[in-house]
Amino acid sequence: MLIRHLRFFVTLAEEQHFGRAAERCNVTQPTLSHAIRKLEEELDLGLIVRGHRFLSLTAEGEKVLNWGRQILSDHDSMRDDLSRKHSTGLKGCLRLGVIPAAMPATAILTDAFMARNPHAEIVLRSMSSRSIQKGIDSFDIDGGITYLDNEPLQHVRCQRLYSERYVFATRQTDALAGRAGICWAEAVAHPLCLLSDDMQNRRIIDRIAASSGVTLKPRITTNSFLGVMAHLRRGPWCAIVPHTFGMVFGGVPDLALIPMTTPAQVQEIGLVLADRMPQSPMVRALQDCAQRAVANGLFGDADLHEP
Repeated sequence: MLIRHLRFFVTLAEEQHFGRAAERCNVTQPTLSHAIRKLEEELDLGLIVRGHRFLSLTAEGEKVLNWGRQILSDHDSMRDDLSRKHSTGLKGCLRLGVIPAAMPATAILTDAFMARNPHAEIVLRSMSSRSIQKGIDSFDIDGGITYLDNEPLQHVRCQRLYSERYVFATRQTDALAGRAGICWAEAVAHPLCLLSDDMQNRRIIDRIAASSGVTLKPRITTNSFLGVMAHLRRGPWCAIVPHTFGMVFGGVPDLALIPMTTPAQVQEIGLVLADRMPQSPMVRALQDCAQRAVANGLFGDADLHEP
């Protein structure tokens, strides 16, 4: 069985179109079709339901797709490991899925990784925790940064990075701006712009608010923290955001970030990696950087405090 036959098959399964798959593989459509038929002959299985076009995978094809992704990932990792030049670090691309709430702190980890692997590339994707799970399972990403103790992922190894706290974001002209803290019952009395409830961070703060006997009723909802912060800069809007957003917006002159108290709850944020061996060189290097960053206090509260 040729590795390229598997690669053609996995690409076709992803594209669900012979022409697009052939273009991605940089071959002609007849070449791709012939390779996949050779794969079917080798396995003595029908992998694709064919008509005048691609229709679907067979049940056996779905199983081969899962194995094919794993085999291709291991093959690429083996080649990377054998060609690695230890003096210059890794080459290649690290693919990392990050929940939006953790994106401001991600640079701490990626800076450490790039310092040790200056010839590597990193692709960061803003993803929900559920999408991170799917991405790790399908080998589309090498790892993720997400919540560890709220809606935890399955079949992953976890490395804790830091504890997420929450702050009330408002304008410096607001009467609350000079406060040392604000309780959740007070926060709901203000015009709120929050994430929509399809985001895990929103579900977390809804739960915390409910434990205080209050319900969050935002006037504006968005699935983007950028949308939240944009509204904070104009009009009367306030928000409840992770404390790490002080790293990005703490220097904005007209913005005040006040710790949320009563209750002052935290959520653990961490790195998640597929629970499988052997690990790819990229994954091993990422895990090592995360462990060193935590041990050196780079994710410590002193670096992430509110202004």
